[in-house]
Formats: sequence, C-alpha cells, structure tokens
Amino acid sequence: MQSSVNNLFTWNNFSIVLDVLIIWFLVYHLVILIRGTKAVQLAKGIVLIFIVRIIAGVLQLHTTTWIIDQIVSWAVVGIIIIFQPEIRRGLEHLGRLPIFGGREDSERDESIKFVKELDKAIQYMSKRRIGALITIQQETGLDDYIETGIPLNAKVTGELLINIFIPNTPLHDGAVIINQDREIAVAAAYLPLSDNSMIPKRLGTRHRAAVGISEVTDAITIVVSEETGGVTITRNGRFLLDMSRDDYMKYLTAALVPKKNPNDKWYQKIIQKIWKWGADR
Repeated sequence: MQSSVNNLFTWNNFSIVLDVLIIWFLVYHLVILIRGTKAVQLAKGIVLIFIVRIIAGVLQLHTTTWIIDQIVSWAVVGIIIIFQPEIRRGLEHLGRLPIFGGREDSERDESIKFVKELDKAIQYMSKRRIGALITIQQETGLDDYIETGIPLNAKVTGELLINIFIPNTPLHDGAVIINQDREIAVAAAYLPLSDNSMIPKRLGTRHRAAVGISEVTDAITIVVSEETGGVTITRNGRFLLDMSRDDYMKYLTAALVPKKNPNDKWYQKIIQKIWKWGADR
C-alpha cells in the first residue's frame, strides 16, 4: 500500500497534472479573451480543419491529409496575423497583473480619466446653465432606478453627457445613472424625491431627487442648477451646495480615484526597477 502511494506521488505524475492544469488555464482564458469577437468564427474554422484532418487520417485519405498538413504547417504565421488584436489584448492583460503592479495603476488611471470627463461636462453645463442630474453607483445597487430609464450602456465621455442634457432633447429630463463599471447605464431615469425640510425652498426637483437617492443609497449624485449654474453634490443624505471647481474636483477625486499604495510589495519594486533599467538601455 505504501509503495503504491509512493508511486502515485512521483515527479513524473505531478508534472503531468501540472501540464494539464496549465493547458486548461491557457485554453480557458483564450476562450474568455476571444468570446464576443470575430475571432470566435475563425477559431471554429480552425477546429473544423483539425477534425477533418483526424477523419482524413483515419480513412487514409492521403491527398486530403497532405493538403491539411501543409495548411497546418503554415498555420502559426496565419494565426499570429489573424489573431493579432486578441494576442495584443492578451499581452496587455498580462501586463496589468498584480505581480507587475499594473492593475492598480491601470484602475487609478481610468478613474482619473473618468473624473476628468465628469469635470469637462460639469464645466460646460455650469457655464451655460444647462441643468443636469448625474448619479454614480457605489456599493448599493441601483437596479430599481436603472429600470426606469432609457438604456445606453455607453462609455462615459464629457461630450456624451453634455449632449444628453441639452434642453428639449428626448433624454435631458431625468437622471443619468453611471454603474459600477463606469458606464452610462441609462438616461432619463426617475429618482425618489426627498421630503427633507432642510432643503432650501429655492432648490428645484433635481436637487430633491439628488438628496432623495442619497437617502436610500450610498450613490454620489452631481447636480448642475439650471437657474444659477451652481454645482451640488449629494451623498448619504447630505448635500454640498454651490461648490467651486476646486472643491468638487477634490471631492470626486477623493471619492472615486483609488489612493496609490506607497507600500508596494518588494517583488513589484524589483520588477519595476528591472523594467526601467531595460527601458533606459
């Protein structure tokens, strides 16, 4: 019995299992990478070629086998050319792995860009007194309110936000809701109105809706006043009225941009130094 166990846990058996796991991992992530792209159809074609090759070999179809072997022998170059976008995305994905310290930097860069796009829209609408209501999802889900709007599922850009809130357009009335993926989920959504007596009488429906959503969720909501062009931010039942650009940029940056971790792991620092040394050379 002991001998059987020792024979089972040998380096040869371990290497076989490890080999299978690595191939499974690579194939799985390759499928995830190309899913939803045009490369899926090309991959199906490649699988079909291999199936035909197997059948031709079994039936001893020598000419067909020879032709397919020639195709397969040149397939490596063809795959690199055909799947160039997917290969590039895959390498970029590897570069963002935590071991390189890339994922945190990438998320931080995306968050900074996101805040800049918000600022671009806020500045434009504030100067021209274009009313706006933008809710940014945090931890609490906003599905109930997203269902009341018109789906967009679009990347956040200052230009798109501005166009949504231009007066007398179909989407300008209501709220834009930005989901956790930092995409505009919907426009023209309805938010609950607050009955808070502390809200100044001069503030309109947009401000009451902004305070209302902040009372039932942890979302951050930005309001641009149509009457004064003032910028208000609400969160957790509180509201900050008539914020200057510096004030709301500091608030949004603190709330939405991940802080840079000063305590990078030792191996990340070594890799980054090696990378910098290679770039300098």
